[in-house]
Amino acid sequence: MKNITTLALLLATSQAAMAKGDLTFDVYNADENSFNVTSTLVIGETETLLIDTGFTRADALRIAAKVMDAGKPLKTIFISQADPDYYFGASQLLEIFPEANVITTPAVREAIAKKLETKVSFWGPKMGLNAPENPKLPTAINARQITVDNQIIEIRDAEGVLAHRPYLWVPSEKAILGNVGIVQGMHVWMADTQSQQEVDAWLTQLEEMQALKPKLVVPGHMMEDGKLDASTISFTHTWIERFEAAKKRSDNSAEVIDAMVKHYPQFGSDFSLELGAKVHMKEASW
Repeated sequence: MKNITTLALLLATSQAAMAKGDLTFDVYNADENSFNVTSTLVIGETETLLIDTGFTRADALRIAAKVMDAGKPLKTIFISQADPDYYFGASQLLEIFPEANVITTPAVREAIAKKLETKVSFWGPKMGLNAPENPKLPTAINARQITVDNQIIEIRDAEGVLAHRPYLWVPSEKAILGNVGIVQGMHVWMADTQSQQEVDAWLTQLEEMQALKPKLVVPGHMMEDGKLDASTISFTHTWIERFEAAKKRSDNSAEVIDAMVKHYPQFGSDFSLELGAKVHMKEASW
């Protein structure tokens, strides 16, 4: 089990960050069995907000321990993506924190609803005791911001081509949270983003994130002890550009894979890269 990355005192070196009312962050980084997914606990003066819930019941219990250690009530759980590793842990967390409100955007809720039964049927038998019990749909909200102790957290990109994968921006701390579109230390998952319009929108989103000049960036998926800064945005953007260039130069997925492995020999060839290449070269459907 990989170590949990703790950021509760990430900004402790800044005098401003220690001022009354500022937010701090505690990031949970799951292991490879949960796809290295992340969840972020936002800690305010009197309450907490959780961004995403982990994949397994064990993930959720470890996240619950972070909430308990924070010593402040969990008021809200925000689901940022429609993939099960972002919301399966909600039912376990609600057993421990029944007063918490589980919310998301309309587009994310719709995407979850379309595939919830299929995802539970597929993953349940594989997960065994770690499978979610009676998973429920989060409540959709139309608001474009939520708050923690009256501090604003913006919900961005909740409309348009990538409406089903928004991200959160915390202006006071210059932090980006909850986005599957940023990864660190691994190949980028491309199988779910198949059209040129989606890829272009993704690159534009990353450029908009860079323009915010964030101090903290929590990737949706990351390796243990990975960086939590704007370099992860640049890494993802460059990876996608190289993938797109490899597609144009290649006649088949094998050539795309070979090109990307040459760019990133430390990652080798994994399922994520292989499936993405096959889907984009029209050799497989997903």
